[in-house]
This record gives sequence, structure tokens and C-alpha cells, in this order.
Amino acid sequence: MSSLNVDSSVLPEEQFLCSICLHVFTDPVTTPCGHTFCKVCISGHWDNSEICQCLKCQKQFYVRPEISTNSVIEEISVHIKRRRLDVPECLAAPGEVACDVCSTKKTKALKSCLVCLTSYCEIHLEPHQRVVNLKRHKLIDPVENLEDRMCKKHDRLLELFCRSDQTCVCQFCAETDHKSHDTVPIEDMGTHQKGELAAAKAEVEKMVQVRQKKVNEIKHSVELSRESTNKEIEDSENLFTNLLRSVEERQTNLKQVMEAMQTAAEKRAEGLINDLEQEITELQRRSTELEQLSHSDDHLHFLQTYLTLRVPPSTKDFSEISVYSDLCVGIVRRAVSNLVEIFKRELKTLTDMELKRMRGV
Repeated sequence: MSSLNVDSSVLPEEQFLCSICLHVFTDPVTTPCGHTFCKVCISGHWDNSEICQCLKCQKQFYVRPEISTNSVIEEISVHIKRRRLDVPECLAAPGEVACDVCSTKKTKALKSCLVCLTSYCEIHLEPHQRVVNLKRHKLIDPVENLEDRMCKKHDRLLELFCRSDQTCVCQFCAETDHKSHDTVPIEDMGTHQKGELAAAKAEVEKMVQVRQKKVNEIKHSVELSRESTNKEIEDSENLFTNLLRSVEERQTNLKQVMEAMQTAAEKRAEGLINDLEQEITELQRRSTELEQLSHSDDHLHFLQTYLTLRVPPSTKDFSEISVYSDLCVGIVRRAVSNLVEIFKRELKTLTDMELKRMRGV
């Protein structure tokens, strides 16, 4: 053993047998008089007795002692059991559920008990496979946060689903606050709701496709806008080449205005794309969560999670949003019109085709 400088193989096993169940200790506790028993054994005996006393020395306790696990005896007992069963030590890896009973090294849990609200490794699960009362407990594949499976109000196991209030309830809830409501076992409701999972996932994927299409449309509009802006800039430069040097400053200002409009349009488009891509990321994450949930055999976890995931996340309406590609149409015409009185002769030399183009016809 790594934490004790004692070889359990040289210790007589009879020293680690519970005098009540006659098996190697499980979760051993030591009484104030120094004798050790399985916690479930001595607790069960005291629960059914009028007085608390040690079954070895018969010492009576007028106040029920507070008992806690003896970690040293526990570790030796675990090694004895592991040697008997030839079970290798398998520590819980990050993300895996660990045994709640192991006091030193946390071994990987094999099952979780919904009655004890405890996860057990193979060694500590042994009493649930042997003791009659424990064999009646409901075991599931190991899960975290077993306390979430208890009703916060009545401290009872959540076993039912209230269709009226769309929530998980315990048996006592069903008999009181939800007495007249439509309640069914969570397993039945989980099986039923899984049938809706595919439709919910399809809806999310459709929303992703719609937004991806809008992203492509906006990007295309930006490309057209850039091409149109470049063409208008080129035309304005050709036009003002024939004008007097005095308008060069106006030409520069005009170009800056058009670039500013384009920049504003691109920034707006970039903002729209960012919003859409954020929604796409959120919807894809929701799709992944729904996909992972579809493989869950844990009905309670499924219901609790699905009630949150089945409603699509809040999204914006992008259907009416667009980015104009012809931002600069008419700007050159208006600029030249403002200079008509100063450059009448130059304006008259413009061809009809140029005038039509400048007017955006």
C-alpha cells in the first residue's frame, strides 16, 4: 500500500471482520470503547434497539455516539477485499465519477445508489450485492451530483414527472402540491421526450443553415459594394481630371466621403456577421448538447437538461436586414451639380452618356 507502511497480506484477516455481518469491514467505524464494526451494521443495530451498546464488550452509551470512518482500518480492509477478489486498483481519472467511500485514493466508481445517494467502487459495492436490504436499492451507472436527484422540499428521491408543471417531483410532491396534476414515472417521460429530440435538433440545424445563408448574402453584398465603390471612384477620378486644378481639393474630399461610407457599411456588415456567427456558434453548441443528450440513458438527467435545451436560444430576426451594395450612386452627380455655377463650361462639355451615368440612370 502506498499510504501505509504495512503489508496487509501479513495481517490476519479475522482482525478485520465485522462481528455483526462476519465479513471484511465496509466503511468501518470505531466506537468510543475501541471496537470496530461496519457503519451500516452498527447503525442498523442501534436504529432497531432501545439502547446503544457495543456488541463486543456490551458497554452502554446513554447518548448515541457520533461515529466516523476509521480511515486506517478502511484502507487495510479495501486491500484485503481487493486481494480476495483479485480486483486491480483503478483510480478515477479527471472527469470520471469517484467512489465516495474510498477515504484515501479515490477509486473509479462502478455504480451509484439512488437510495444511499452514494457512488461506489467495485470493492465498496459488494454489500449492495450481498446484504438483503441493500440489494433492494436502485443502482445506476455512476453519476455526479447525486443530491440533485433529491427533492429540495421533501428530501425524497425524484421519481415522477409532473406534466402539468413540466418539472420532476418526488412521491410526496405528487400526493400534496401536485395531487391533481398529471404525473408519470420519469423513465416513461424520458422515453417519450426522446422522441421529440430529433425534431428539436432538426429545428436548430435549420436555424443554423438560415443564418449561414444570411452570412453568405452579406459577404456577397460587401463584395458588390466594394466593386461598385471602386468603379465610382475610378469614374470620379477620370471626370475631375478634365476640371480645373481648383476642384482637386473637392475631388479628394469626395473620395474620402465615399470611402467613409464604404467603411461604415463594412463595419455595419462586420457587426451583422459577428452577431450571426455568434448565434451560429450558440446554435451549434445547442445542437451538440442535444446530440450528446440523445445518447444519455439517465432519464432524470435527460429530462432536467432537455427542459432547458428544447427551447431554441433567443435569436435576432435578420430576415429584413441587408447591406446596400450601391452606396455611392448619385454622390458624384450631386457633387458636380453643386459646382455648376463655377464650372458651367466644363459641365457642358460632359457627354450625354456621362450625364446619364452621373445621374445613375
